[in-house]
Amino acid sequence: MKRFALFLTLGVLGVCREAYAQTDEFGSYGNKGARRGESSQDAAVELRFGRYVPNIDKSVPGAPYRDVFGSSNRYIFGLEGDWQLVRFPHLGTLGPGLGWGYTRATGKARVTATGEPSAEDTALSVMPFYLVGVLRADVFARELNVPIVPYAKLGIGYALWWASDGGVTSREDGVLGRGISYGPQYAIGAMFLLDELDQQTARDADNSLGINHSYIFGELYNSNLSGFGSNSRLDVGTSSWVLGLALEF
Repeated sequence: MKRFALFLTLGVLGVCREAYAQTDEFGSYGNKGARRGESSQDAAVELRFGRYVPNIDKSVPGAPYRDVFGSSNRYIFGLEGDWQLVRFPHLGTLGPGLGWGYTRATGKARVTATGEPSAEDTALSVMPFYLVGVLRADVFARELNVPIVPYAKLGIGYALWWASDGGVTSREDGVLGRGISYGPQYAIGAMFLLDELDQQTARDADNSLGINHSYIFGELYNSNLSGFGSNSRLDVGTSSWVLGLALEF
């Protein structure tokens, strides 16, 4: 009889323990330390849009960019993917990020002899890439219930650029109007956690799609693509801002 009672007690304890660790659509319960039973998180994707005016006039004599394309703002769109390689307790994540963007400016070509605008359109296309280390301090959102995630990025930028006249790559004195530029790049920014606006939708997105969190963000960055001060590289980098949407998986 005593042995039977012991087995029954152990069985009840086992069922209770299983129920205690059980999860439902609202996340885990019976576990005060759990954060809504979210799935594992190790990556982020950003959709980016911002102002982009190349530093060309700062790297060459005169103001050829402004003379041809004017002084109005130009814009860039791009994508970035981050691998959140390491998580530091009570701080955030650190890992590499790879980005791509594209921007294009159009204007009227200048007549070499007179410097006056010609009837022919000309365009400058810039396609920047970059590899950076990304530190995201999500401790405020995770532990302090403040829906803000500041971050910083540091790395190397690399850009392809090409000028075209009438849809054909331009040529000046036998030299094609295209090249590559590279140099250091850094950024600081902050993200606002959209999960706070609709927590049920955030849970559903995690359960069905594996999206841990969604954010809107703003970023200030500097991309110095002068070839580390080389006189042979056209600086098509910029100091500017970008806005966007970020998802963590």
